[in-house]
Amino acid sequence: MILQNKNAVIYGAGGSIGSTIAKAFAQAGAKVFLTGRNLPSVQNVADGIIASGGKAEAAKADALDEVSVNNHVGSVIKNAGKIDISFNCIGLEVVQNMPLIEMSVEDFVRPSQIAMRSHFLTATTAATAMKQQGGGVILSLTATPGGIGYPYTAGFAPACSAIESFYRNLAAETGIYGIRAVNIRSGGSPDSAVFKRAIDTMPDVMEGVLRKMKADTMLKTLPLMADIANLAVFLVSDLAAKITGVTVDVTCGTTAALNHRVDMVNPGTNISE
Repeated sequence: MILQNKNAVIYGAGGSIGSTIAKAFAQAGAKVFLTGRNLPSVQNVADGIIASGGKAEAAKADALDEVSVNNHVGSVIKNAGKIDISFNCIGLEVVQNMPLIEMSVEDFVRPSQIAMRSHFLTATTAATAMKQQGGGVILSLTATPGGIGYPYTAGFAPACSAIESFYRNLAAETGIYGIRAVNIRSGGSPDSAVFKRAIDTMPDVMEGVLRKMKADTMLKTLPLMADIANLAVFLVSDLAAKITGVTVDVTCGTTAALNHRVDMVNPGTNISE
């Protein structure tokens, strides 16, 4: 197990992607310290991990509150001795699927405000502890709008770009202490909770949305949560010991080029003509 004897702190562990990555870390041998503002949902994830033979602890912690973050990290270090991995996956309260010119300024700036406050607090607190230890990995997650113009993604797009920029700079400053900071850019997972809710409430609309999203990719598919979790395990492991300061793209090729013009039936045909 490639994360044996590693301690991982996960913020937003009660959500679908946070819990999926937490389970993957635990399956790879790590002890996971799960946090969230809703303790019952986080405890449920921890109970499932323990029932499957993994090691997990749940705690109520607010990733937007400096005292809460400091207290939790201090508790983990006191009881476990060190923090090897820190991963922030809290929600950003995004309002999107509407033109920028029709948005309120509050809805537009909220995701960036949440992202920057939360990621700064959790990452710098972890980095301070990791500096004393002589190393560690800080992982983050963004999505397609972080790397390409993507209409109607509203305040989510600049929040993704801000997160990616922040972790590049953090990596540049903390690498001398053996700390790695890496970001994953996902293409959006159709099996995640946010997509499932949309599919359940708007099945006809979402059928078209997912079809267009898949058409934009090179692989004509979208990454599932398991694909993101598999990459996360690799990036925080010693197998990726020389990877830092970068965003690893799992958008199935979308941010390299929009491929909706490529016809799957008749390759080489420009279907826009």
